[in-house]
Order: sequence, then structure tokens, then C-alpha cells
Amino acid sequence: MTMKRRGQVGPRFTVYIVGLLIMALGIVLLIKAGLGATPWDVLHVGLFYQVGLTIGTWSIVVGFVILGVATLISKELPQFGAFLNMILVGLFIDLYLLLPILQTPAGFIGKLVMFVVGIFVMGYGMGLYISAQFGAGPRDSLMIALTEKTGWKVKNVRMGMECIVLVIGWQLGGPVSWGTILFSFGIGPIVGIALPQCQHLTDKWLNTLAKKKQIIVENGVKRGASS
Repeated sequence: MTMKRRGQVGPRFTVYIVGLLIMALGIVLLIKAGLGATPWDVLHVGLFYQVGLTIGTWSIVVGFVILGVATLISKELPQFGAFLNMILVGLFIDLYLLLPILQTPAGFIGKLVMFVVGIFVMGYGMGLYISAQFGAGPRDSLMIALTEKTGWKVKNVRMGMECIVLVIGWQLGGPVSWGTILFSFGIGPIVGIALPQCQHLTDKWLNTLAKKKQIIVENGVKRGASS
């Protein structure tokens, strides 16, 4: 991490939290659409059916396991942001699920629109929080570790992960429908597009803030020299 990045902890943390909030909203939109949960949430709901607790709690528990696997593959200790991601996303999911305004639409068109919007919201939320460089969450840490290890494209790695998790969740009794399959094939390409776009926008904003800060410092030095 460069010195400029170290001096921008506040702005990057803001981007990070906003990204997590957006991603969690996308997850809940997909759940509420009623067209089949995402592969990871098929697993979380399946575990909920079998054991209890909440969907958000299982997101946290599974995150601990996935983060451990990612650490073994990358041989690098996860950043603090990875643990923060794991906890906050689980909490955000449970909080969004409590909102009365987020209800399953009555008609199929409404459900489909909510589902499609949910995929894009989740994908860009992922891209945004990763662009803050506070450390990817458990599932995205595994995605990045596998991408770097294998040299495969992000979309192919993500698609493979989703399919494996889907099978496990289905065996546990999680809700699987055609929307689940659509998500498994669609999230990879969306993340592949969203990640570089979000990184570009975040870097541009951080650079703008750094330049403004530099101008303020230089003006302060000039005023001090003239006095």
C-alpha cells in the first residue's frame, strides 16, 4: 500500500462500507424476488433449515470457513477488512430482511425485475467495496486467490464457485429454482465488468481528494512563508 493510500483511510473506508451496503441489498433483493436464492444463499438457507439461526448468521459462519481456505491457497493472512466484511454483510442482510418495504412482488414481471436488478446491484456492490482495497470478503478473497493461482478469468472462477456451492446447498434442502441457475451464470460476467469500472471510479475520486489536499497544504505553506 502506498503512502497516498495510507493517507486516505477515511475515504476508502467510506467506499468500502457503501459497497457492502449495496452488495447486501442486492443479496436481499435476490432472496425476496422469490425466483430462487443465490447459490451461497441456497447454502445459507439450507443450513438454516437444518440447524436454525438466521441467514445472516450463517453467512458469517460460512465466511469464516471460506476465509480459511482462501488463506491456505494464497498463503497470505487476510486483511482486517475481510473479517469486517464477513460480519457486516451478515448483519446488513438480516437488517434488510426486516424492512417491511422489501416485499416479494405479486406478479412474475415484478419478481423478474427485482431479480435482475438484484444481480446488478450485488455485482456493482462487490466491485465497489473491493475497489476500496480494504481487503476482499471471504467469498471474494477465495475468488481472487483462485484467479491468481490458476490464471483463469474472474468470471470463470466465480461461475465454478457458484456451481459447487449450489450443489451443496441443494443437498441441504436450500431453495433452488431457475433464477438460481441464471444467477450462477450471470454474476461472473457482471463482476468482471463491474470490478474494473468501480476501481477506475474509486481511484479517480481518491486522486481528486489527494490533489485537493495537496493544494490546501501548498497554500498553507505559501501563506506561512509570506507572513
